[in-house]
Order: sequence, then C-alpha cells, then structure tokens
Amino acid sequence: MDEIVEGISLTNEDALKAAGSEHLFIHASAHRALANDAGKRILVEGNGAMVIDIDGKEYIDGLAGLWLVNAGHGRQEIADAYARQAGKLAYASSTQATTIPAIELATKLAELTPGDQATAFFCSGGSEAVESAIKIARQYHFFNGEPKRSKIIGRRGSYHGATYGAMSVSGTRPASEPYHSPFMHGVLHASPSYCYRCDFRHSFPGCDLLCADQVEQIMNYENPKTVAAVIAEPISASGGIVIPPDGYWQRMREICDRHGVLLITDEVINGFGRTGRMFASEHWDLVGDIMTMAKGLCSGYAPIGGVMCRPHVVEAFEGENKLSHLLTYGGHAAACAAALVNLEIFEREDLVGNSRDMGARLKKGLEELSSHPTVGDVRGLGLLAGLELVRDKDSKEKFKDDDPELKTFGESLADKGLLTRVAGVLPLSPPLCITAEQVDRMVSIIDDSLTEMEAAHGFA
Repeated sequence: MDEIVEGISLTNEDALKAAGSEHLFIHASAHRALANDAGKRILVEGNGAMVIDIDGKEYIDGLAGLWLVNAGHGRQEIADAYARQAGKLAYASSTQATTIPAIELATKLAELTPGDQATAFFCSGGSEAVESAIKIARQYHFFNGEPKRSKIIGRRGSYHGATYGAMSVSGTRPASEPYHSPFMHGVLHASPSYCYRCDFRHSFPGCDLLCADQVEQIMNYENPKTVAAVIAEPISASGGIVIPPDGYWQRMREICDRHGVLLITDEVINGFGRTGRMFASEHWDLVGDIMTMAKGLCSGYAPIGGVMCRPHVVEAFEGENKLSHLLTYGGHAAACAAALVNLEIFEREDLVGNSRDMGARLKKGLEELSSHPTVGDVRGLGLLAGLELVRDKDSKEKFKDDDPELKTFGESLADKGLLTRVAGVLPLSPPLCITAEQVDRMVSIIDDSLTEMEAAHGFA
C-alpha cells in the first residue's frame, strides 16, 4: 500500500489509525476522533449481520451500519451488478437523459410502494429525498394556483436529514443549535405521538389522539391555505423508536385531506422491510401523497434515495409546469442496477418475513429485560426496536447522552461484540438477514452490559 504519511507504511494498523485520525474528518465527530474516541473504529470486512474491525474483533452490527444495510454485509451479487452497469454506462445526465436501470427501478418501486404511489424521482440519499419532497410539495401548490401554501409542519423529536431544508423540518434541537436557527421560513412543529412521554400527560386511548389533533390546531391557527405539507416518519426512529397508537395515522390522513395539505411519509429509515412490512406505512394502510426513501433501497451498496409521488401530485407538473429541481446524481445508472439486485434478494430470501419473525423474537427478549432497574420501556416493530433507559422508573427521569452510566454501558456492549448507538433510547436495527442465534446473542449482551453498568453505578 502506498505511504501517505512520510516514513510510515500504511500496511501497519497503528499507522492506518494515525493517518485516519490526521487526514479523515469522520462525520458528526471532532477532529482526530479516531485517535481520541474509543467508540470509533476501522471496519474491514462484513458478512451478513456481522462486521470485523482492523484488529480482527467481530461484532454484531446492531444498527445495520446506519439503519441501512438491510440485505446484510458481503453481498457480492449487488457489488457485481454495480460493476457490470458501471462498466457499460455508469452515468447519464439527470436532466437530459435516463437509463434502463432507472426506468426498471422506478417501475419496480411503483409495484412495491403503498397504494397508488407510482412515480419515482431519484436522488443520492435520505436528506436529498426530504429536500426533494419539500420542493415538490411547494411547487405542487404553486402550480395549482395556491402560491401561499408554503408552510411545512414537522414533529418535535423527528430527524429528517442534515441538509438545510431537511434540518429545518426536523425537530431535533441539539443538531440545529450550531447553525443559529431559524432555518427555512415557514416551518412549524407539533408534538410527537410518544405515548411513554406524552406532551399532554394523558394515556391512550383516553387522550383521544390529542397529538394528532394538535396538527390541525396549528393548521387552523396559521390558516390552512398557507400550509403545504405535513412531514413525519410512520415510526420515529431518531425520536426514540416511537410507535404511534392505533388510529393516529388515520386521523392524520383525515386532517390533511380535510385541509388540502399534502402528507409526506418519511420512510428513509422505516422502509424496505425494516418494520416487518416492505414499508411501515402498510401497518396502518397509510398512503402518503409523497413518500421519501433511501437507506435500505440499496442496503448501503451505492448512494441512492428517492421520492415516490401519487398521480394527483405529478399531474401538477405537466406541460409548461416543469419541476424546478435537479440533482446531479439522481437516477445514477449503476446505483439503480445495484438497487434492483438488492430488491431481488429481498424477495428471494423473504427478508421482510425474517424481519417480522426475528423482530418478534427480539422484542420478546428485550421485554424480559424489563426487570432491570434502568429499563423504562421496550418498543419495537419488526427489526426496529428500542430500549428506553431511565434513572427511575416511577419518575421516568432520563439519562443524558454524556452521562457516565451510558459511557460504561456503551463500552461494555462493544467489548462484548455489539455495535449500536448508546443514548437515552438504545436503538436496535440489525440487518434483516440476522439469525435467531444472533438475535439471542444481542439480547444476552445487552442483559450482561446492563447488569455491569447498574452494579458499577449503584442502581438497586
């Protein structure tokens, strides 16, 4: 391997770590994080639900990379499909031409997505998908003679991406503080459908879905004819694996329809088998006017995302009404070819069914950990699960992300061979090809790590 640090061969593991720390700025990290943060590592190989780091240590990938390696690691046939198409024609101008893989993928998605979502607009990832959905929603109303409809309603606690518009509609304040918000004009936020920590201090079903009704209250206060869209994940992953109560999505759909507001369903994390259905919307027979997707669309083998639109949305963009939006890598031919093979694997191996079955096993195992003094709530649907940790079960006092208890817990998980994020809610979303043995091992590691943390920090 060529040297990039004078006098040091990068075949040496320590030299690689030093070079990575010096020359690579890891996302969402401080400079030199590789050297200074024990939570950062160099991964070199993966197979199924497992990954191996540069030191040869093996881990269960408890977060599927970043919620996306749904088909699992080491899928040579996906890589081969990308290489074949790249060798033939990797790219065509996103505005002047298209390719056979892009048409085939759009057609396949029209078959898979909920209801009559039938037209795809491709991009490079989830943040771009959300940006595209916002632009499409605003232009839809403009071309339909309602140019004042520009406001977007999101939900507190939700995360929709890291680009300007996506951050604006997200409801995660810590992520936005360094940028001195306000962000995009006309963005509003409602309460999440978070039953464990209800904003209204009610319990379901006695609450009568006040969290959904609040969205309509905001519309009425702002004047519904100024609201373009509501954006929300069917299950809020970054909000804490928040699964809405029965009737919530039906009420939200009715509210949007009543006021002529588009509903954008963000399936970037939820989609492609993660929840035991191809799309989480299917659990509630929900059809968004616009749906965003990315991550599991290609299981991380190529950067690709997209937006699916229902017919009444795309009908606004006909004749002289051109979509004023383009992305250089939208519909990248090789990425589309890889995505098609990824979806073939889903069908051939019934990964959606495995997500449903292994998800039920995972949730059952996690529920057996409820006797731990720090386990406040267990939530999950398919292989999208969360363990909410608390200091006190009665008061539901939260841990802070930088608390030493969580640091101890996270280090223990990694030492025992499980990679995931550690925060107030422990998220678990392994590759959909995970086995029963690996699921049980995950639960065992979490059990042992909780016991160690609780003993070390004096929990009864």
